Parts: sequence; C-alpha cells; structure tokens
Amino acid sequence: MSETHAQTVSYVRDSMLPEQAPPITETGAIKWMRENLFSSVLNGILTVVSLYVVYAVLASVIPWLFNSVWDAGSLTECREILAAQGLGSHDGACFAVLNDRWHQLVFGYYPSELYWRPILALILFLVGIMPVLFTSLPRKMFILTAAVPFLCFWLLWGGSIWGPIAIALGFALGVGAMKVVGDTLSPLAGLIAAVAVPVIYWLYGAGYIAGEMQNLLPIGIEFVESRQFGGFMLSVVIGLSAIILSLPLGILLALGRQSDLIIIKTSAVVFIEVIRGVPLIVWLFTAQLLLNYFLPPGTNFDLTLRVIIMVTLFASAYIAEVVRGGLAALPTGQYEGADSLGLDYWQSMQLIILPQALKISIPGIVNTFIGLFKDTTLVVFIGLFDPLGIAGAVRATTEWNGIYWELFVFIGLMFFIACFSMGRYSLFLEKKLQREHR
Repeated sequence: MSETHAQTVSYVRDSMLPEQAPPITETGAIKWMRENLFSSVLNGILTVVSLYVVYAVLASVIPWLFNSVWDAGSLTECREILAAQGLGSHDGACFAVLNDRWHQLVFGYYPSELYWRPILALILFLVGIMPVLFTSLPRKMFILTAAVPFLCFWLLWGGSIWGPIAIALGFALGVGAMKVVGDTLSPLAGLIAAVAVPVIYWLYGAGYIAGEMQNLLPIGIEFVESRQFGGFMLSVVIGLSAIILSLPLGILLALGRQSDLIIIKTSAVVFIEVIRGVPLIVWLFTAQLLLNYFLPPGTNFDLTLRVIIMVTLFASAYIAEVVRGGLAALPTGQYEGADSLGLDYWQSMQLIILPQALKISIPGIVNTFIGLFKDTTLVVFIGLFDPLGIAGAVRATTEWNGIYWELFVFIGLMFFIACFSMGRYSLFLEKKLQREHR
C-alpha cells in the first residue's frame, strides 16, 4: 500500500496521538480503594460496616480523651472539674491518677530516693545488649555485655557487691570445667560438668565466699527487698531475665531432643512435654509454695528469683520446640555437608546448622518472647505487684476508688510499646539476614 493511499483511508491513522493521563479510576488512591476496599459487593459492604464501627468507637473515645483532667488529687475532684465544664462524670478521662501515682505504676514500692538505680540498670542493660542486637558495633563491647547482668542485679537488689561477683565466678568455673573435662574425657562429659560444677558451687560455696569477702572488704549499697519491687519494673525484670536465659536453654533442649543418646533425648522430651503440658500459673504457684522444699534446709530463696527461674524454664520449653522446627526445616544436605568438611558435632552446629535454623525460627522465637513478656502479669496471682496488681492497689485507695479505664489504658499502652518494639526488631533482623544471604 502506497503512502498516499494510507493517508487517504479513514480507518488508517497517519499520525500519533498525544500522550494522555491514565483514567482517574486506574491510578492513585481511587485505584487502591477499588482494588482493596470495593473489589466486590461483599467487600464493599464489609468496608462500609467497618468504617461505621471505627467512626462509632472514635466518636466516643476522642471526646473522652480530649476532655481529660490531668491535675486533681482524687476521682471526686476530677468529677467536680468535669461538672464545672458542663460535662458528665464519664464524659472525660481522669488521667490525674497517672500524674499522682505514676511512680507506683512504674517502680512499685521501690524507695523513691533510689529510683536512680533501676533507671541506671535499664540504661546499662540497653547498652550491654546493643552488640548482640546490632552486629556493626565493636566486638569489645561484649565485655560489658557479660558484666551487665551482674551489675543490674547488684543495682536492683543492692547489698554486698561480692554476691554478684561470687555468682559470676560460678560461670567461670563452669567454662573451666567444660574445657578441662571435655578435653580429658569427651565433649558430652564437659557439657555435664559445665552445668553441674556451677550449680554445686552456687548452692554450697558462693554464699560462704561472698560473706567472707564482705567481712574482709565491705563494699555495698542499700539492700532493697523483692517485695518492694512492682509495676513495670517488676515485669521488665522478670520478662527480660526470662527472655535472656530461656534462649540458650531452649537451644540446648532442642539439640538434646534430636540427640542420638537415649538418656539425653528422653530427658529433653520429658522436660519439654511436662513443662508445656501444665499452665504457667500452676508453675508460678509451684515456685511460690513448693520450690523451697527442694533446696537445702535453712535456705531462704527470694520469691522473685524463684519466679524468674520458673518462667525461664517454662519459656525454654516453647523455645526448644520453635528451634527444633527450624532444625527440622533444614535439608539433610546441610548436615551431610558439615560431615564432609570433617567438622565435629559442635563445630557443625555452631558454624552451619544453628545459624540457619535460628534464622528460620526468628518469627517463632520473637512471638514466644512477646507472649512471655505479657504473661508476666500472671504473677499478680501469687502476691507480686505487677502493673495490674499496682492498679488494683491504687483503685483500693479512698482517693481513687472507682477509677478504671485510665489505669488500664496506660498499662495497655506500655505493654504495646514494648511488644511492638520487639516485633519491629524481628522484622528488621529478618530483612537484614535476607539481604546478607542474597
């Protein structure tokens, strides 16, 4: 067809159309709404209903928040202030209770002149855990990481500084026993010695050494009893202690459950199934009532420490199953590759198997940690004043008798911030590991 003929035929275009913007329904927010909110009749109905529910909730909550009272000495005074503004007693929040009792909600009954100690302990903990969370930091900071648990213990409870030092010495004895016995007999014997030697030392030798050193060189700060702990400080102490201790114990249990040695495998299986098969509240009552019966006569074991031990054991059973799932997800070729390189069991686990298994298990591990941190509120049933226990004590006073939502909104917000932070770090770690392995 010639060029002249092509230009004279009506259905053949002889020039390009100018560029035009896409239809408004195929771009931007309208397109997103069509695809996500109104993609079908059912989705459209659900969207409208959901928007109405959100509107109804916000229409009630937002005025309640904006009409809040922050400066009052009692609930009665709050209601008088609301009445002076022409509002009903339930038309505004009485957040003055937070202004009046924040120190109890955060620190419990810890002496007010010593608030600097738990604050300093929290700062030291955050600094000490940074090298673990962020690998870009200098490895020399691990020295501080190893010292922080003992410093925090001393700052929180006080007393002689030789107590935490004597406890730290037990870990050093465990490492030395593992090396000596492991090199002499077998790695398994070294692992058993690493557990048995510190336990025996802590039960029968640590107290004596700490007492003698205190008599020789008395160094210490004011002692604070555990019954004075409370509020979010108690939840943080129990939660973080259990999280830090349960992870390595859970990894060992997961490895023990997959062991070929029948004694180790049976012991790990029995421990995991028994711990998981009983509710946490039952184990807390066990820590409160029965644990002292298994200790040497005359031993006065602090209730908070008993709770930390029991919560740690409970969490480690769940961590073990999460890690075992990560181990099971690895292909057999990974194990065979480690064997072909001539690595022994512990070398293959440390260098090849566990890094991959833990990467797979990150969501499950963090999910267990979040659940564990929230479960610290169960200690209220054994007489410890966690945030809910403190809220009940505040509501029992004559000044704030009848206050309700304001306390629980504050407690829920604090727990949300902590759990949301753990969840965001989990996502950060997953994305970081994905980038590194591309």
